[in-house]
Amino acid sequence: MDENGPGAGPSPEGADPKTGDSLPEQGLSDHTQKRIGLHLRAMYDTIVQQPVPDRFRDLIAKLDASATNSEPSS
Repeated sequence: MDENGPGAGPSPEGADPKTGDSLPEQGLSDHTQKRIGLHLRAMYDTIVQQPVPDRFRDLIAKLDASATNSEPSS
């Protein structure tokens, strides 16, 4: 049997297992990546502009107070 025939073993990564030819890169195009990035930035910006809920501010204040009280004095 020919050493390059069927059952010759695994083909190199990124190569067609039947022909050994290079496969086109898998993944998203630059255009698609840019569009996703723009949408994510827009979503993030709307979230960042929202005010912090009062209960979160109260919780952060309590955590800060307990951290200050638990620090050893010099």
